[in-house]
Amino acid sequence: MTRTGPLVLLVEDEAHMRRFLRASLTAHGYRLVETATAAEAMRQAKAYNPDLVILDLGLPDRPGGEVIRALREWSAAPIVVISARGQEQDKIDALDGGADDYLTKPFGTGELLARLRVALRRAERVGQEAETTLSMGDVSIDFTKRVVTVSGREVHLTPIEYKLLAALGRNAGMVLTHRQLLEQVWGPTYVDQTQYLRVYMAQLRHKIEADPARPRHLVTEPGVGYRLRVDSDDASRGPIKET
Repeated sequence: MTRTGPLVLLVEDEAHMRRFLRASLTAHGYRLVETATAAEAMRQAKAYNPDLVILDLGLPDRPGGEVIRALREWSAAPIVVISARGQEQDKIDALDGGADDYLTKPFGTGELLARLRVALRRAERVGQEAETTLSMGDVSIDFTKRVVTVSGREVHLTPIEYKLLAALGRNAGMVLTHRQLLEQVWGPTYVDQTQYLRVYMAQLRHKIEADPARPRHLVTEPGVGYRLRVDSDDASRGPIKET
């Protein structure tokens, strides 16, 4: 383990899971601070100011969702939730509460490491000047010119289509819930109009995906929201077949 790798606060009450994560993360250069309770997690977060937080929702002294909200009052560190709770509403509540990503146990080491890399890269971008362009495979977004190209050819997008793609692009690799996207693109009075998202996402996929039925870039997190996939993000998971 290097002395300069990202510092991760691991909040997990299951000892065997902590051992697994400790071995996986330290082998890839991460430094670790570990705790098994919400109360200790808050103390350690303030003491160490970690670069990233890995948080289990099922803690013995306080729900993990409360920890997310408490951390978001003062910390911008990425929060990646790991939980045995696979219900859609649990994911939505965690992401709407301020988490950056959510993995359901069991998960593979490769997927976890990819999600952590994406979360850290996004945090670095936020801390610096905003990037003016984003490229993922054959698709490129120029945020300054508001231009989108596919294989070097400019693609015409409507204002709403561009706002939707730009919102996903500025959070590339992260899950955005239906509610978050509706609020950012259409406004707070539209947060329940999920049919808007389905219609415009289908239009976007037909314009930028080689096979809209099996999207490579604009992927669905079923029942939760959407993610703009970049480079190795979710490499272990195939494209999701749209129904």
